[in-house]
Amino acid sequence: TLPEMALDTHLPIGEVLDDLTAALRTHTSAVLVAEPGAGKTTVVPLALLDEAWCTGKVIVVEPRRVAARAAARRLAEQLGERPGGTVGWRMRGDTKIGARTRIEVVTDGVLTRMLQSDPSLDGVSCIVLDEFHERSLDIDVGLAMCIDAQHGLRDDLRILVMSATIDGAAVAQLLDDAPVIEATGRMFAVRTHWCGPATPTLQPTAVAAATRRALDETTGDVLIFLPGAREIRATERAIGALAGIDVLALHGTLSTEAQDRALAPAPPGRRKIVLATNIAETSLTIGGVTAVVDSGWVRRSILDTRRAMSGLVTVRVSRASADQRRGRAGRVCPGIAYRLWGEHEHALLDAHDPPEITQADLVPLALDLARWGDPEGIGLRWLDAPPPHSLHAAREVLRALGLVDVSGRVTTHGRAVGELALHPRLAHAVLRAHERGFGAVACTVAALLSDRDIGDDRRDADLAHRVDMLRARGGGVPGVDRVRHDAQRLRRRLGLDDRAGEVDAFAIEPIGFVLAMAYPDRIARRRDVSGRYLLASSVGAAIDAHDNLATSEWLAVAEIELTNDGGDARILLAAPLSPRELDQVVQPVDEVVATWDRRTRDVRVQRETRIGAIVLKASPIDDADGARRALVRGVLAEGLTLLPRLADAAPLRARVAFCRTHLGEDWPDLGDDALLARLDEWLLPELIRHDVRRSSRLSRIDVVAALGHLVPWKLATRLDQLAPTHVSTAKGQQRTIDYSGANPLVSLRLQDAFGWHDTPRLAGGRVPIVVALLSPAGRPVQVTNDLAGFWRGSYAQVRAELRGRYPKHAWPDDPTHL
Repeated sequence: TLPEMALDTHLPIGEVLDDLTAALRTHTSAVLVAEPGAGKTTVVPLALLDEAWCTGKVIVVEPRRVAARAAARRLAEQLGERPGGTVGWRMRGDTKIGARTRIEVVTDGVLTRMLQSDPSLDGVSCIVLDEFHERSLDIDVGLAMCIDAQHGLRDDLRILVMSATIDGAAVAQLLDDAPVIEATGRMFAVRTHWCGPATPTLQPTAVAAATRRALDETTGDVLIFLPGAREIRATERAIGALAGIDVLALHGTLSTEAQDRALAPAPPGRRKIVLATNIAETSLTIGGVTAVVDSGWVRRSILDTRRAMSGLVTVRVSRASADQRRGRAGRVCPGIAYRLWGEHEHALLDAHDPPEITQADLVPLALDLARWGDPEGIGLRWLDAPPPHSLHAAREVLRALGLVDVSGRVTTHGRAVGELALHPRLAHAVLRAHERGFGAVACTVAALLSDRDIGDDRRDADLAHRVDMLRARGGGVPGVDRVRHDAQRLRRRLGLDDRAGEVDAFAIEPIGFVLAMAYPDRIARRRDVSGRYLLASSVGAAIDAHDNLATSEWLAVAEIELTNDGGDARILLAAPLSPRELDQVVQPVDEVVATWDRRTRDVRVQRETRIGAIVLKASPIDDADGARRALVRGVLAEGLTLLPRLADAAPLRARVAFCRTHLGEDWPDLGDDALLARLDEWLLPELIRHDVRRSSRLSRIDVVAALGHLVPWKLATRLDQLAPTHVSTAKGQQRTIDYSGANPLVSLRLQDAFGWHDTPRLAGGRVPIVVALLSPAGRPVQVTNDLAGFWRGSYAQVRAELRGRYPKHAWPDDPTHL
């Protein structure tokens, strides 16, 4: 039984603690919505341990390492213990638990690995998903699998979802209408200063200026939000040294000691500036902060479906995230938030961050689902289901790497990959490289790429230089110790001797080989001398022309930053790839390729030897079928106007459209979009019939005849009756009917209409023709679709005017008789 002093019940969460514990006694799930500062992370897990149903462990899931360690330390501190006793933590490469640990604080990736190894979660009484509003991919997958385990294996397993800002009702519905408990936060008033307008990219000097203003106008510490480590380093240089003020960074690359310094209170008589990524938005409390400087930017890893690749992208922060950042200034006393955009621009921001599952690379999820036995995830409950096209693309990657078979079932190699606690691409590369004797260097590369870049913005993109930093064994570079530790852990998993592995791990040559094994679609070939490359995935990418890699003919690219405008991506990390390594990784494909060249507006058919989109060798060939299909693609790309005789078909298309409008959808749609969608049905047969292989011969295509095949025979036989091309006058003259407007129209001289009692009608008598009556000189006299009414009415006045103007013409009193 926990001592009363262990629970910090004076926090706002204390007001709803009894409601929460009561809910979990009668329900297996609950949702706790508590504002930042309420104390949910540091109080609730301890309160659960005394519940009768809690006979096993409480697993608290945090979205970040820093938050997990901080939460575990605070929970242990309340018990008068150190982490590793009643409370411990578990994350990749860092575990601090003991025989009597009851509360394990884990990162979200650890939860999915726990479920994969033991779906019933034996010995676990409750899963607490903290800071759920961050909606990481792993936490969404973890929740879906927990619900599946709860329904199928463990009806006594408790699930508690805790968050600061979520739609509690939606999560509760997912959890079988679980009770929702809400708690207020503890926050002081925060004033907002708008320092806009926003700039197209982050400006470190502007952030530094706002920081100096914050130091002048407040007395506490300053928290600065920046998109990544590169911007943190640039802003730190822009701020410079300040008397009596410590400037500290806070991001995932840093060592535990450096992160702890950023979180700890400033020494007496000093102030501190903390430059942080969005790691500090909600998961952590940094004491002493009374001012927040928000750059307005955040960096995310997203899957660009148009370019079929994932990469980093720097985007504007959402309003919800900006509000979370702002709130950090009001934790200990009234504060001020400095936003580097204008007040009028705030409404233009997205309301919320999209859930990671809707934007991220889903290759890890696809492997998790295959290992779970549900490759498409259709048996799981999702708050937001993975997008089908993204999941399909991820499964294709798994198949290409040999991790799943054609039916989506995980292979033996896929299971081995899943056990390595790495991204599937990296785990695959490690295992395949190990088979070829490069296991140690592959472990080093995988450890480097599994973490944030340990380089700085002044270094080039060569991954070998990061390996050099590890080899140097020097201190002062953030993240080096953790990468070394992770690499050593992986080498042990492969059974490699630590000492021998240490030597092999720093062999430079195989780095490109390892990267290419992990990212065969990111093999890149130089396009010109300016550092521009083409990736095998067909994406254009660029590297700084002064970078030492810019002269390499071939690169294996590890990390890439996508541009918002769809232009060349930026290569952040890569390694040279020798021709010998290239031959070991990929086998070029020899095939006939027929394409439409938009520059020449003609087809190009050639035999190509290719690695993805990279053409190694090409020679023109004659391939009639390929050329014709390329012509079809050309029409699809350029539009129907590429067909020289398109105008000939305008009357037919208009007549059929008239019938479709007035007689129903049995009549085909011959509009542009519909015809482009059916090119294989009407155009391709004509290309074959007339042996058309070049755009210059498209004039051979009789578009009228081609489109005529789209009108069913039974309708075609009635077309001339229902929508004739001409109408006959009483004198037997033929006049063309124009169907191009909203209503069918015939234009004729007034005398030619003599003998008609009423307006001619079309579509079986349903639709009258609009008649444009002209004078003998061809000038408009009257436009009507009620000719009988015109004869009875205004004809007399028109007749009088025309008799005076054209006396030689006959103008009868009764125009209905000739």
